[in-house]
Amino acid sequence: MQTNYGDIEFGFFPTVAPKTVDHIFKLVRLGGYNTNHFFRVDKGFVAQVADVMGGRSAPMNEEQRKEAEKTVVGEFSEVKHVRGILSMGRLMTVGSLDVFKIVLTGMMIQTVVHPHSRYYLEMLLISTARWDRHSALTSFQMIQSNVLHYVLYADMSSFQYAIFGRVTKGDDTLKKLEQLPTRKEGIFVMPTERITILSSYYYDTETENCEQDRTILKRRLAASAVEVEKQRMKCFP
Repeated sequence: MQTNYGDIEFGFFPTVAPKTVDHIFKLVRLGGYNTNHFFRVDKGFVAQVADVMGGRSAPMNEEQRKEAEKTVVGEFSEVKHVRGILSMGRLMTVGSLDVFKIVLTGMMIQTVVHPHSRYYLEMLLISTARWDRHSALTSFQMIQSNVLHYVLYADMSSFQYAIFGRVTKGDDTLKKLEQLPTRKEGIFVMPTERITILSSYYYDTETENCEQDRTILKRRLAASAVEVEKQRMKCFP
């Protein structure tokens, strides 16, 4: 995954979350994450990729849209949420609006009684909310703390975020993202400047798949060229 701040490579856990891996990998192969962005960068917590349906700056083709609209059944495991782990985002409906407002107020006031106090407040929000366990689409997060599982969540599996992979290269890029200026919007800490995913790529250790992958890449490039020409004609008739 190439960003305007450097590359991030990650590997999948197909035996842990086969359906999730299949979904995300298909989107990567289709170029679904190209021109998307990281909408959330919370130092010592997570860097989260936006849902491609609303996060891309380029329009999606039919094949990309069809895959992006699919929801993935939650595949929960005992794998721990430590730095570099990838896990799916989900949709939430708040169970108690009053408690939600109290928690948000506390987070904005930021009465610091503990280095991770804001995250404990966020966990309070999570505990008072109803989550759709099977609402994962295309957004996922990269964990940025080795102690997150133990200190903040105690038992992350109880919150049921599906883990599907881990960052293998690019921790230096994640560290760059952590240093960027941010702003707060509710429970989210968001970068003030867009962190764009310029393109996504993949490689296979099995050489017999190279020819098939090359064919897919050629098709993607051809489709991209057609889309670029459409946009050029629209902007410069």
